[in-house]
Amino acid sequence: MIYLPPLRRFMLPALILLAIIVFYKSSSRVHTPLPSFVIQHFATPPEGIRIPISELKQHRLPILNVSENYRSPPHQYYYSYDKDAATNSSSGSSPKLLQPILNPSLAVLFRCPRRPNKFTNHIRLPNLIHNISGIPSSPVSLDSRAFWNPTIISLPYWSKNQYLVVSRILTDGLHQENVLCEANICYVGTKRMAAPGEIPCTQDDIAHVGPAGGMRCATPPMLLSVPPTPAEYCAGKTAHYADIPGFHDPRIFWSGKGEPLMMVNTHLTELTRNPPESRFPIEKNWMFFFSGAESFLHYEISPRGGRSFAKLLGGGLTTTNLTDPLETPCLKEISSDEPDPVKKNGTWHQATNSLRLVLCERSDANCKPNKDNTVFFAVVHRKHLDTIFRLPLRYERYFIVWSAYAPFSMLGVSQHPILMANETASGWSPAENWDDDAENIELLKQGREGKGYWAHFTYTVSIAYAWGREGDEPMWKNTGFLDDEVVLGVGVDDAGQGFARVRAGELVQCLRACPGRRGEGGSGMEGFEMRKEGEEEGRWGPERLFPED
Repeated sequence: MIYLPPLRRFMLPALILLAIIVFYKSSSRVHTPLPSFVIQHFATPPEGIRIPISELKQHRLPILNVSENYRSPPHQYYYSYDKDAATNSSSGSSPKLLQPILNPSLAVLFRCPRRPNKFTNHIRLPNLIHNISGIPSSPVSLDSRAFWNPTIISLPYWSKNQYLVVSRILTDGLHQENVLCEANICYVGTKRMAAPGEIPCTQDDIAHVGPAGGMRCATPPMLLSVPPTPAEYCAGKTAHYADIPGFHDPRIFWSGKGEPLMMVNTHLTELTRNPPESRFPIEKNWMFFFSGAESFLHYEISPRGGRSFAKLLGGGLTTTNLTDPLETPCLKEISSDEPDPVKKNGTWHQATNSLRLVLCERSDANCKPNKDNTVFFAVVHRKHLDTIFRLPLRYERYFIVWSAYAPFSMLGVSQHPILMANETASGWSPAENWDDDAENIELLKQGREGKGYWAHFTYTVSIAYAWGREGDEPMWKNTGFLDDEVVLGVGVDDAGQGFARVRAGELVQCLRACPGRRGEGGSGMEGFEMRKEGEEEGRWGPERLFPED
């Protein structure tokens, strides 16, 4: 017989009861996985702060400094797709996979309807760069400031004005400032020459934007106030940034959810990269792209290191690099055997935000966005410096295209740098620049002086789908079709600003296909021809991207 002391005789039933309660609670709990973009132990980031534009003069935008927040999250949160399926090459055979390069929907990217200039190697589009004036039609006082490096987004169809423009301005000192205004485009000529919603230019408009028409602020430019943030290191090559305080060349763009966003370059604090050893003292020219509800940061792209991008996890925290480790770099270095010294020694830099593009026309009733025909595109620059003072000689404009679906494979890059109708490329004479220009040829035939230089250099700051699309709500601002027009914000000689308006399909044609993924036995390009067909009706034939039947 078991004997328990009086005070302890209730302990056994209590322990049994406690065991029953614990078992019941654990068996009834429902385990639900976390979403791929949420980490359980991190606090929810604060909601965005909404400040009316009229109050920007009185408010300074707060900044959350998370530069120390570099804890790498659990690997299962990096991907919303099967990474193993995307990167597995352990089968022992060289992958012949060039998908999505073999996708017929992409054929439009590799057609070349125009010849490059035989001297400069540029392709010239027929679209003009028009001026942007930061002076509204009824200024309170005469504004003598210089506006440059514009970043532009189109406003929703129901807005009073068409565009939002943020421009960099020159100050009396070296402090960097940026101003914002709402703007409209006016046209010169007949209504038939105008885009939807444009108004004819007045004489006052022409006095400010020029005889070809252009874009002009409709509201007085307002100073954007972004407080400075401490730099962890400002010495050596980065020491000169201490002498030019202020945020440099911001980018404004629409998110995939229809949010108007601005990203500040050079000193990034709310955004970062992981792991910490991958960071640089100065970070700039990053760009966002959006896939569904997820946001990604594209850090860089280069011929040797390939590219790097990460997924935003909230509060400024990002994953490590998500680039397919088998992806072969798409950009190429200029050959050391290049005989023209003007074409040597360029460096690649990201330039603009990205846009989502469906590779068919909006006017086509059968055009439906899908995984095979949807891509992202953006502008990258090849920056060339003069050999004496190491100052910018020119920024060559190239377009890169990558898949809009994980693992976001690189698809192509412009075979030739792109010029607009009135641009010139420094490093070559005016005669070489305009060698293939019909108007210039006619001037010379008439014994008149040919065209000269237009600007020392230009810099493409932003791309945005143009205003005027029917029912264009904010959530669709980041997506377009081949026949939609794109507005490019262009800085001119670090002293002026302009824009060009071009159909999206014109910008992303004549690409060179990227080599795809590395295989154990080759690049995966075996069995495919990459050659020009003969000329047909004065046009370049498309590149052959498919194996012979």
